[in-house]
Amino acid sequence: MKVIETSRLGLRWVEPTDAAFIMRLLNEPGWIKFIGDKGIRTMDDALNYIENGPRAMYEREGFGLFLVELKDDHIPIGLCGLIKRDGLEDVDIGFAFLMEYQSQGYAFEAASATMDLAKERGMERIVAITTKDNHSSSKLLEKLDMKLEGYVILPNDTEELKKYILDF
Repeated sequence: MKVIETSRLGLRWVEPTDAAFIMRLLNEPGWIKFIGDKGIRTMDDALNYIENGPRAMYEREGFGLFLVELKDDHIPIGLCGLIKRDGLEDVDIGFAFLMEYQSQGYAFEAASATMDLAKERGMERIVAITTKDNHSSSKLLEKLDMKLEGYVILPNDTEELKKYILDF
């Protein structure tokens, strides 16, 4: 289901047919370093991630991580969306893109459109979390006018993460 369209991108629900892309993205070095190893090694792992992650959140919250694809040829390039996770009071924005599509403005374009969606849905505040050494994500969050509020440790984790906020 298509959710957002921008000049260059389409954002839609992640489908089971996206399993090969999900397996590739979640095993990229940047994903593993900055987001964490989700243990996605097989197509079945990827299908389980899709069903128990994004698709379960669509059912529960009406939003989640959306697949980002190039508008003209529908090539999947990343994920971007809104997440309601344990340990955070507010909804947060998350994004990750294949290495070859980074530094081309796609993440900013997708994240800006996602923030507009959050506003349209009546959300009053969006937060974001990132590792202390993920400078490109921090830079993007600041470009979205988010401000560093402090640090947070999520449940069942030990790493202190940067926490950004934006009030609408």
